[in-house]
Amino acid sequence: MPCPMPNTSPRPSWDMAASIPIRRYGPSALIWDSTRRRRCPVASFADEYLARAPAVATNLRVKELEEQQHTLLRSVICAFNQLLDLRDLNTGVHSTRLAEWVVRVGRQMGLAEADFYPLEVAALLHDIGKIGVPDSILRKDGKLTDEERAKMNKHPEYSWSILRLFAGLEKASLYALHHHENYDGTGYPGGLKGNEIPIGSRIVSVIDAYDAMISNRCYRRGLPHEEAVRRLLASSGTQFDPAVVQSFIGIAKEEVEEVFAATGTSPSATI
Repeated sequence: MPCPMPNTSPRPSWDMAASIPIRRYGPSALIWDSTRRRRCPVASFADEYLARAPAVATNLRVKELEEQQHTLLRSVICAFNQLLDLRDLNTGVHSTRLAEWVVRVGRQMGLAEADFYPLEVAALLHDIGKIGVPDSILRKDGKLTDEERAKMNKHPEYSWSILRLFAGLEKASLYALHHHENYDGTGYPGGLKGNEIPIGSRIVSVIDAYDAMISNRCYRRGLPHEEAVRRLLASSGTQFDPAVVQSFIGIAKEEVEEVFAATGTSPSATI
């Protein structure tokens, strides 16, 4: 298509350049004498101007590929979440609620915008490793034996081993790996303590525990919001990061119910 050239001669016949798209991301160009219908020599400045075209086209192609990759990754994340929901009934819905809350808490704690994506992914897929836990343990109604508990406690490592395979999810995989660490160093799998635990893991840990407490199970009823908050405060400084607890309980009860409504559930729904 015709396009004006910068700093060209005022002669009318040199005012336009014809760009001939030989391939989608690599246009070629030449100067055309529009009055004599023939090609004219290309000035050095025009050579430099046109030489930038392949680089611009390459950048556009790279951007397009990055967008396609990001879209594909989001689709894989959603598929994994649904897979987890099928494997362990409503765990995917539980994780969807967590993804809503972690972003709100992260924003309240002043995390950078770039931190929200790995935080959200970790909230959605922190339990994806449960697909490696036997059904006899995963679906058991009663208390787990020590041997069964040891197998269940491997799921954060399984989650990490899955998520780390995806480029761009390195930070999310670490958040998932350490979401069962305790602030006082008594958690697993690494026995990390205080700020040794990644901030994303500390946030997921608090909200994961809260959602588990207020949700019904086949063997017990969920706790009221106020009792769940009381228990979070009681474990602040031992199991949980006090700063995360304070930030989370600062979210009004109405906002908690709003997140449940957004996921098509309620605090009294059986999970």
